[in-house]
Amino acid sequence: QVQLVESGGGLVPAGGSLRLSCAASGSGSMSSMNAVGWFRQAPGKQRELVAGMFRGRNTYYADSVKGRFTISRDNAKTTVYLQMNSLKVEDTAVYYCAGDGYYGGSAYLPEYWGQGTQVTVSS
Repeated sequence: QVQLVESGGGLVPAGGSLRLSCAASGSGSMSSMNAVGWFRQAPGKQRELVAGMFRGRNTYYADSVKGRFTISRDNAKTTVYLQMNSLKVEDTAVYYCAGDGYYGGSAYLPEYWGQGTQVTVSS
């Protein structure tokens, strides 16, 4: 059983920055995953893929975060990060880490999910 654990959420003013982290515990490791990503879900909206790293493919960013968010892994690939800069009020959401699963075309269906971390951007 693999558990993904996020950290780093919080309250930040518009224009500020946050860095989210995600690590795996249990029987799995982020380093062995073919796909890792960050999703978010705002109240009343569908969960959406924000950024993803997929083996054999270019890194993906949603249009709404391009140039502001960066997904990365540490050298040992045990932790995945989402650096969020120039945050906007509309970035407010619960952010979820995701790992492995199916990816193809424009779809990513993760096998593992974190519990989510709240990011609130104030005006």
